[in-house]
Amino acid sequence: MTTETAKSKAPGDWPTLLKDNSRTGAQGQRPARPPERAVWQFRAGSSVRSAPILDGGILYVTSLSGVLHAIDIVTGASKWKFQAPGQIHSTPSISENRILFGCDDGKVYALDRNAGSKLWEAATGAEVWASPVVRNGVVFFGSADAKVYAVDAASGRERWVHELGGRIYSTIYATERQLYVGCGDGRVYSLDASSGAILWKTLTGNSIDSSPAVVGDLVLIGSEDFWVYAMNTGTGEVRWKYETGLGISSSPAVSGDLTFIGSNDGFLYSLETQTGHLRWKTAVGEVVTAPPVIGDGVVCIQAGGTFALDSATGKVVWRAALAGTVQSVPVLAGDTIYLASLSGEVYALR
Repeated sequence: MTTETAKSKAPGDWPTLLKDNSRTGAQGQRPARPPERAVWQFRAGSSVRSAPILDGGILYVTSLSGVLHAIDIVTGASKWKFQAPGQIHSTPSISENRILFGCDDGKVYALDRNAGSKLWEAATGAEVWASPVVRNGVVFFGSADAKVYAVDAASGRERWVHELGGRIYSTIYATERQLYVGCGDGRVYSLDASSGAILWKTLTGNSIDSSPAVVGDLVLIGSEDFWVYAMNTGTGEVRWKYETGLGISSSPAVSGDLTFIGSNDGFLYSLETQTGHLRWKTAVGEVVTAPPVIGDGVVCIQAGGTFALDSATGKVVWRAALAGTVQSVPVLAGDTIYLASLSGEVYALR
């Protein structure tokens, strides 16, 4: 891929949701052993609902108080912080010297990643919970105003806007020519990346907050109708679907021939990517809303605590219980795991 955020510059970097725009979830970045100690602990001041990202030795964390924190990963000390006008549910993304995130005030902000100063803002008509995705100098994101936006990454200038049929909390998957996104109207959409024109749309049985992954000619996504879907990238035809026990807010992570996804029924599922055949499912909590991430022989999921499961069998290898409930996505970087909790604590575990 030629995306600015698609590939991290160093093995430990994690510049966007699920590490890269391919949603690989950090394959090979974490050995199958539990963390033994906390290297440091940082207090964000309010609940953290989004996932941290890591780039160039700085961990970026947003909070419901509207603050984006830049934290030195060696010391755990604050480098800078930026106060936004509204709550932040959006996971940030790094693009060159910019850090991008959506806000509940209806805007996407671009900050200078070194100084924390605002470079530009792009306005929508409602809150932006999705993570901005950058490809070929264009930032793509959806808003709860039911519109998909494409803006210039350098200036924030609007390229195009296209309205869909419902609110958008799903993070877009961007390829060279097409965008894929789930929508509150229960449909998965494919849009032309250059114009925003709808190429196809496929109806599911309920709203979609899950963010899609693309593998070969398949779009993989979950729906609140309880089903995981695999659709053809070119036509939207459903190739297969798999039913879980409740609605699905979790997003899929893909490794080799397996797709991992959580469900509100409390299980993490391992499905064969090409067929949808169940390899295993494991109970990890009452509700699983966070996406899984994939380490070295393990798949990690946050559902109350942090679980590491054997990726081949689904057996729980270890569990890390922290003082605060954790529901976002862990960042795996070498021998360190970075976690953010609903109580506002950020941890570096090793």
